[in-house]
Amino acid sequence: MRVIKLGGSLLEDTTRRAAVLRGIAKAWKSGEELVLVHGGGKHIDAMLRRLGIEKKTHAGLRVTDEATLEVVVAVLSGVVNKMLVAELAKIGVKAAGISGADGGTLIADRHPHIDGINLGNVGRVRTSDPTLIRAMLSSRILPVVSSVAAGARGTLLNVNADSAAAAIAVGLRASSLLFLTDVAGLLDGNGEVVESLDADDARALLASDVVSGGMRPKLEAALQALASGVTSIRIGEGGTSLVAA
Repeated sequence: MRVIKLGGSLLEDTTRRAAVLRGIAKAWKSGEELVLVHGGGKHIDAMLRRLGIEKKTHAGLRVTDEATLEVVVAVLSGVVNKMLVAELAKIGVKAAGISGADGGTLIADRHPHIDGINLGNVGRVRTSDPTLIRAMLSSRILPVVSSVAAGARGTLLNVNADSAAAAIAVGLRASSLLFLTDVAGLLDGNGEVVESLDADDARALLASDVVSGGMRPKLEAALQALASGVTSIRIGEGGTSLVAA
């Protein structure tokens, strides 16, 4: 089983998205079990601008007040999720979109304050229940999961899509996790793609200033998945492989 996370400008680039979805459709039709997990930060930003809601971030995370949470849920679990389902249907794949909050697929705790800043309705994924996804797969329905999680007492939380994909891969005991985005892979200090690294190498890079921006949560999520038994992890199509030491 393979979990594929779709993110970055890939979700905005219709030509590249179509090519990626064709590849996914080919693998699915050949009998491979796949689960898609997605974010949609740029779509959220666009909707916030349209509604006149200020975008706020801290430490690489979106500060998510109640108004922003409504937009996050609507865009991720509505606009982006159903766009992917419709485009898969167009190329002959029976898919269904859910959020991570459905069926306890993603359970998260409220993120602690960072530097004294309250991030609001931001979650840190704690666990994933694979029951709903397994039921969909058993009916040959391709699951498309948005990165919204269930919090305490029926709340919804905005969670990082890389962490969501890693948690789902662990919960499903998937053999493979692929992060597909708008970068070729993890870059070293010279701007070259790192073809392969182990957990110690990854931790050393995270402790340096080489890894920044959106690559940090990807690498952190990849490390968590590797430590929990996911054996094949790749960042970027044909990019960086994370391997056990």
